[in-house]
Amino acid sequence: MYHDKIVVVTGAGKGIGQAIAVSYAKVGATVVIAEKDETAGQKTEQLIKDYCGQACFIASDVSQPQDIVNLMQQVQARYGKLNILINNAGISVWGSPYELTVEQWDLIINTNLRSVFLCSREAAKIMREHGGGSIVNLASTRAFMSEENSEAYAASKGGIIALTHALAASLANDRIQVNSISPGWIETGDWDTLRQIDHEQHWAKRVGKPEDIARACLFLTNPENNFITGTNLTIDGGMTKKMIYE
Repeated sequence: MYHDKIVVVTGAGKGIGQAIAVSYAKVGATVVIAEKDETAGQKTEQLIKDYCGQACFIASDVSQPQDIVNLMQQVQARYGKLNILINNAGISVWGSPYELTVEQWDLIINTNLRSVFLCSREAAKIMREHGGGSIVNLASTRAFMSEENSEAYAASKGGIIALTHALAASLANDRIQVNSISPGWIETGDWDTLRQIDHEQHWAKRVGKPEDIARACLFLTNPENNFITGTNLTIDGGMTKKMIYE
């Protein structure tokens, strides 16, 4: 079902984004790797080409509006269509709200939230000309719960949840689904450094893996699941449902 699909994944150079890109390539999609780190983006492109499918790297910094326009123009010129957009790119800065600078705030909001709107808008312009499409936005469980010193990141991820259902409404007549995923603890580093308590505190009895999120993207963008739109899927091993008292 994905063999004729063109998929754009932002921030696909590593971690969750790379796992998503590889997963779509494995099921036959052609994947556009939108990544600002050229070395990482090219590595993902070569990984896909060597082992599982078709990929194209396009250097893109989603904090820059013109980069987003250029990205979608290149996709249109090269493939003539776009079926799926995964808005994955994001950054975080932790620090006291007393010390967080306006420049840091703007960078996080522009990278994590504004980019989701701009990428979705530019992608939708292509999708609507070809019968519709599907957009998945990567939010976070930090949209619903917080640790200290995470204000800008939390605001950006909370905004993604609201933006998702707003876009789902606005793009419905163009047959474009828009959903979001809120990952919990997804380990993108060295799995072997995790402690037993890290796993056991989850109801699922393990920390999450990037592939958990990739499978959810495949589920939400499956054409047979086109009744799902405007919703958020939390994937966190049960952590946001726990009652914790100290």
